[in-house]
Amino acid sequence: MQETVLITGASSGIGRELAKVFGKKQYNLVLVSRNEAKLNSLKTELETQENIQIIVIAKDLSKSNAATEICEELTKKNIIIDILINNAGFGEYGLFTDTNWQKEEQMIWVNILALTHLTKLFLPGMIARKTGKILNLASTAAFQPGPLMAVYYATKAYVLSFSCAIANELENTGVTVTVLCPGPTASEFQAISGMGQSKIIQGKKLPTSADVAQFGYDVLQHGRTVAIHGFTNKLLTFFAQLMPRKPVTQFVRFLQERPE
Repeated sequence: MQETVLITGASSGIGRELAKVFGKKQYNLVLVSRNEAKLNSLKTELETQENIQIIVIAKDLSKSNAATEICEELTKKNIIIDILINNAGFGEYGLFTDTNWQKEEQMIWVNILALTHLTKLFLPGMIARKTGKILNLASTAAFQPGPLMAVYYATKAYVLSFSCAIANELENTGVTVTVLCPGPTASEFQAISGMGQSKIIQGKKLPTSADVAQFGYDVLQHGRTVAIHGFTNKLLTFFAQLMPRKPVTQFVRFLQERPE
């Protein structure tokens, strides 16, 4: 019997590539995003290539009732979620005093509240069946404060902490939790967040969303709890945890700034 994977933020970037990876492995898919047109395009593409069932749910995860509506829709269709991938998320670039509060409020809803609520809703069923996997998308941003993207970095720190905590709680239940921490990745994220001109991005050859998605699939299957993509990112996060917080924060500020 084919297992079913729910992927949020599936219309672009890492989420879209994760859908392709799981589709090739013959998992049925539930694709969630605000952009219904892009989801339907991906659905058509995958259905012509793979013998799988795909359900599209157009939902804005910044709305407080979104997670409940997703769960209710799937319950009515008798669809069991075997793997939950909380991939949806976005950032906002600039000084905290200058950034847009409405966008940051939506960011907190998507990056933190929707992720937590979906986990709360689908986890009990996994525990009852004694099998299941959860993949939460954090970032190397989770390991240190991030001036000029203060709220985004803080949301990813939450995802890392939350994921590690429940992974511990779920030991010996048959359910695993993996938190995937990529560094800067070639995707639409830079344009949407406004950080595309920062030093951390400019002139760098970034890994592709497909690279990160394949890595995410592999570490999820192996049940790894914290998975940092890329050797350089692993080194940077290691030293970030050893160094005093003030110089680490100053270094991140330097990288986040735009060249003069």
